[in-house]
Amino acid sequence: MTDERYLRLLSEKFPNAQAVVTELINLRAILSLPKGTEHFVSDLHGESMAFIHMIKNASGVVRKKVDEVYGYSMDEEEKRALCALIYYPDERIELVKRSFESPTPSVPEGKSFDSITEWYKRRLSQVVEVARAVTIKYSRSKVQKLLPKDYSYIIGELLHESHLELKDRNTYYNAIIDAIIETGCADQLLIAISYLIHGLTIDTLHIVGDIFDRGPGSAKILDVLSTVRDYDIQWGNHDIEWMGAMAGNLALLATVLRVSIRYANIETLEEGYGINLLPLANFAMTVYGDDPCTIWQTKDFENNPRLTRSAQLMAKMHKAISIIQFKLEGQTVLRHPEWKMSHRAILDKINYGAGTITLDGKCYPLQDTNLPTIDPKSPYALNQYEQDLMNQLWRSFRKSEKMQRHLRMLYEHGSLYLVRNGFLLYHAAIPLNADGSFTEADVCGKHVSGKALMDRTEAVIRQAYYGEGKAKENALDYMLYLWEGEFSPLYNKDRMTTFERYFISDKASHEEKKGAYFALSDDEHICEKILSEFGLDPATGRIINGHVPVRTIKGESPIRAKGKRFVIDGGFSKPYQEKTGIAGYTLIYNSHGIQLVEHESFESREQAILSGSDIHSRTLLQDFSGKRIRIKDTDKGKELLEQIESLEQLLAMYRNGSLRER
Repeated sequence: MTDERYLRLLSEKFPNAQAVVTELINLRAILSLPKGTEHFVSDLHGESMAFIHMIKNASGVVRKKVDEVYGYSMDEEEKRALCALIYYPDERIELVKRSFESPTPSVPEGKSFDSITEWYKRRLSQVVEVARAVTIKYSRSKVQKLLPKDYSYIIGELLHESHLELKDRNTYYNAIIDAIIETGCADQLLIAISYLIHGLTIDTLHIVGDIFDRGPGSAKILDVLSTVRDYDIQWGNHDIEWMGAMAGNLALLATVLRVSIRYANIETLEEGYGINLLPLANFAMTVYGDDPCTIWQTKDFENNPRLTRSAQLMAKMHKAISIIQFKLEGQTVLRHPEWKMSHRAILDKINYGAGTITLDGKCYPLQDTNLPTIDPKSPYALNQYEQDLMNQLWRSFRKSEKMQRHLRMLYEHGSLYLVRNGFLLYHAAIPLNADGSFTEADVCGKHVSGKALMDRTEAVIRQAYYGEGKAKENALDYMLYLWEGEFSPLYNKDRMTTFERYFISDKASHEEKKGAYFALSDDEHICEKILSEFGLDPATGRIINGHVPVRTIKGESPIRAKGKRFVIDGGFSKPYQEKTGIAGYTLIYNSHGIQLVEHESFESREQAILSGSDIHSRTLLQDFSGKRIRIKDTDKGKELLEQIESLEQLLAMYRNGSLRER
C-alpha cells in the first residue's frame, strides 16, 4: 500500500474523485499507445553539421515516412524537395521565394509551379500529411504540448479534421489552407509543422559519449541538444576531459588546449566559448621564438581554412601547452600514490644532459631536447610565467557563460551509465580481470567493482562539481585518473603514452595495453554476466557501447557477442572515417523493434538545402518481433502503472469517505 501521507499530497493535485477518474482514463489510454522512437548515437566528436542533419532527418526516418505516405505517387526529385523543406524549412522557404522573385524563376523542386501560392498550397498539404503519419502513435495532448502557442489551434485542426464527412472535410481543410496563405502565415506554419516532425520522429535521444574533441562543433552540438525535448548523455572519456577542465582541473585544462591545437581545432575554444588564446600565443613566441618545433606541427593544418594563425605559431603553442600539461599531470599523479601511476610522472626520468629518457628499464633518445622551461632539479614545478598563464586561461574558462551553462547541461542530463528499456548504455568499459570477474579498484577511498564501481565513480564525478572542500579537490583530481587511469571505466588501458608519441621515435614505446574488457566483452556469456550485474534480464538485455571505432572497412561488425552488445562508434567524426570506412551508426528502437543504421558521409548543409541531398544510410539489422511494443511494455509504462496504483488507492479513499473531496 502506498503511504497515506503520499496519497494526501497527491490529493493536492487531484482534489476530487472526478479528477482522479479523468487521470486514470488518460494514463490507461497512454499505456496502450505504441512506444516512442529512441535513437542511440555515440562519438560525435564535434561533428556538428552531420549531427544537426541527423536530428533533422531522424537518421533517415523522415524520408521513410515520406515514402510511406506517397509511395510511387511522388517522383524522387519531389521527395527530395519535400524532405529538404522538412529538414531546413527556414532556409528552403527563402530559397524558393527568391526563385519566384527572379525574372527567370528556377525553382529547385521536383514539380514545376505556376505561382508561389500554388507552391504553398501543395507543400502545406504535403507537410501536414507527413506530420499526420508521424503523430498517429502519440496522444493528442502530447502533440499539443509540442505545438507553438500561436498556431496550436490551426495545426491541431489540420492534423485532426477527420471528424467531418469526406466532402465537408476537404472543403474545411482547403479553407484553412487558403486562409493561412492569404493571411501571410504560410511560412510560420510550414516551419512549425516541420519542427513538430523533428520533435516526434526522435522521441528520446541517447548520446553514448564523446561529444568533444576532434571536430569544430562541440559547442554547437550542445546548443542544439538544449532544444531537444528528451535526451540523455552517457559521459565518454573526452567529455570527462572537458568537464574536468571546465570545473577547474588545470592538468585537464592543459590537455583540452593541447588536443585542440594538435588537431587544428581551436574553433570550439575561441568561437564556441570565447576563450582568449592570445596569452598562450604570446608565451609560446617568447619561449620558443627561435625553435622550429618540428615535431609539434598540428595535424591537417592545411585543410583548415578557418585558422588565422601561422603553422609555426600553432606548433609553438602546441609545444608550450604540452610541456605544461606534462608538469601538471606529474604533480597530480605524485599527489595520489594510491593511483599507482608514479610511472606516468615522466619528467624526472629524463637525463637532461644526455638528451635521453629511461622508461621501463630502456633508454631512448629524445626527439626534442630544447626544454628551457623545465628545471631538472624540480621538473614538475611551473615557473612563474607558466603559472600566470594557467591562471589567465582558467579565468577565461570560468568566465565563459556558455561553457559553464554547457557544463551544467552535461551534469544535469548526463550519467556514467543508463539502464533503459532492457538496454545497458555506457561509453567504454566495465573493468574486468582476465578470468572475466569484475576488477576491484580504489575509487577515492572505496574499493568497489562492477556496478558498485560505476556508481561510486559517478558519485565522485558529481562531487567534482557539486562538492566542497577537500572532498571536492580530490574528486577534481580524480577526473584526471578517469581520463587516463588503468581501471577507469572510461579508459581502461595500462597507460596513456602521450609523452612517448611526441618524444620517442621507437613505436614500441607507444603501446597502450587495453584492459581485459575489450577482448572478453565479445563473449555472450560475459555480456550476460554484466547485464545481470546491472539488474537486466541476461536473456533479453543488450549492451550499447561507443568508444572503439568499428573498422567496417576491414570487415568488423558493430554487432558483437551474438547480438548481446552493439558498438555504435562508426566514425561520426571525419578524422576517424578513414579507419571505419563509414560515417557513423544510429541504433533505432521503435514500437516494431530494433534497427541498426549505417551512415555515409554528410556532404554539406548547403547542398542539403539547395538540392535535397541527404545522408545515405543502409540498414544493417532489423530485429522485429511482429508484436507491437506498447508504452505499457517500457520502463515508462512501469512508472505509469505505479501512478495508476496510487491513483486507484486515492480514488478508494475518496469513495469510502476516508478523505474529503474538494
